Amino acid sequence: MSSVFIVVFGLVGFAFGWFVYSRFIAEKIYRLDPDYVTPANRFNDAVDYVPTNKYVLWGSHFTAVAGAAPIVGPAIAVYWGWLPALIWVTLGSIFFAGVHDMGALWASNRHNARSMGALSEDVVGARTRALFMVVIFLLLLMVNAVFGTIIAGEMVDIETSVVPAWAAIPVAIAVGVLIRRKVNLFAISLIGVGILYFTIYLGTLWPVETADSWDGVLLGPHGNWIIILFMYAGIASMLPVWLLLQPRDYINGAQLVLGLIVLYSAVFITLPDVTAPMINENLAEGTPPLVPILFVTIACGALSGFHGIVSSGTSSKQLNNEKDARFVGYLGALGEGSLALITITAVTGSLYAVSTVEWGNLYTGFGDGAASAFIAGGAALITEGWGIPFSFSETMLAVMVVLFAGTTMDAGLRLQRYIIQEWGNIYSIGFLKNNYLSTLVAVGCCLTLAFGATNGEYPGDGGMLIWPIFGASNQILASLTLLVLSVYLMRLKRPSLFTLAPMAFIVIVAFWASLWYLFDYIRSSNWLLVGLSLAVMAASIVVMLEAASVISKIRRGEEEPAVDKAIESAE
Repeated sequence: MSSVFIVVFGLVGFAFGWFVYSRFIAEKIYRLDPDYVTPANRFNDAVDYVPTNKYVLWGSHFTAVAGAAPIVGPAIAVYWGWLPALIWVTLGSIFFAGVHDMGALWASNRHNARSMGALSEDVVGARTRALFMVVIFLLLLMVNAVFGTIIAGEMVDIETSVVPAWAAIPVAIAVGVLIRRKVNLFAISLIGVGILYFTIYLGTLWPVETADSWDGVLLGPHGNWIIILFMYAGIASMLPVWLLLQPRDYINGAQLVLGLIVLYSAVFITLPDVTAPMINENLAEGTPPLVPILFVTIACGALSGFHGIVSSGTSSKQLNNEKDARFVGYLGALGEGSLALITITAVTGSLYAVSTVEWGNLYTGFGDGAASAFIAGGAALITEGWGIPFSFSETMLAVMVVLFAGTTMDAGLRLQRYIIQEWGNIYSIGFLKNNYLSTLVAVGCCLTLAFGATNGEYPGDGGMLIWPIFGASNQILASLTLLVLSVYLMRLKRPSLFTLAPMAFIVIVAFWASLWYLFDYIRSSNWLLVGLSLAVMAASIVVMLEAASVISKIRRGEEEPAVDKAIESAE
């Protein structure tokens, strides 16, 4: 069977989601109002609150939420077979992720751009806020630790990616300054992306070899890169969003769109066959069960709680017009779904493995593949389809992975700082309110986890060990966000089925998967991950019980004056 089937199936579904389903949700459920004065305009401070062109914000939001997860998750999940991964990515993007991301952006916009954790106090009740924020903080901790490990690994393994990855920083700053001065956006985008691709060429000429040169030096090549990455991310998280975070995300988004066009067109040019099995019946011993683990292995690319944090943590502070929430939130989710879709295509086609036997030799067990499989399969597609040298294609895709993971780390550390400072305000802890000290605390926590969870191969190698708990926690947080949105819609006397139904499904599979991994961690005596799992699950259960109590009161017609007043003021 041709890989074109996978591409067409997904793209047709995404087209339905954008042109039909998202319009229905935006107009009939969330009722986006173009005349509502957004927090970005009311609180414009040129640092965090910045009214932003919807195309720039889409690029910023898209790359902040995408990271490496919509590549890593699908590239691992195809081990069960390409069909389950394809169905979950397509349906998840349409009915789960898009509704979740747009809803978080809209609800935050209606509550002074407050985070979903803070928003839960207005919508559900004061007792849920602290626990919700604990879940968010722990998820951000895992996101940053995982992506730090992934980026370090790619920089060590693909040395040609180092120069273009770091060159993107001055390019982004220049783009941010030019956008601020209202220079033509199209011209900026064209020149910026052109420079990025030129630096990829330079990377192939000047590879930075750290695998051998840093061996035995301090923490070794992987560990040293992780330290450097978190030093950069800490600094970047304190800069004004318009100077680095926003333009870097935007220009990376423009690069990704171009990269996706090249990859998708290469599929139609080469017409590769699918060599991976539709349903893999030759699973290695110890492989996790397809259900429920599929739904937490592919999180970003189908549904991700991290998106709700970004939507309500940074993007809502930059939303110029409430109607833009559909373009930024829902279309951002579909963009991530399209990245997951091409990943499935790249790692299952005949240009990656010429036969089913060869594919089985590459995928010998669960956990094989990941970003390296996408880079190898995607580079083969581009080289065969467009005649671009393999070394350039490989570097281009490696840089794509590194830049997306890096932008997620930038946004993740900024969001961690917000939470730490919010705790400082709540509990009157003075030093936590300080930008520098709160950032230092966030970086310290991330490094502790990055180096504390280990497979014993090298310092900082535990990123992929954290991946399962990250996926499960991510989906638990997504269910909590959908739950808060559902309660909010109930209070507004609007239909809540379109958020409650996906919430009910994902909370079941996420807790089921969490329990499966919890027992696995106990069997392997991995007590750090046992503790993280239990903390996320316990806090989430309490939040859900609180929400269930509120839903019961709403159905009985009982009023809560303090909460109702907050809801009324938001409208």
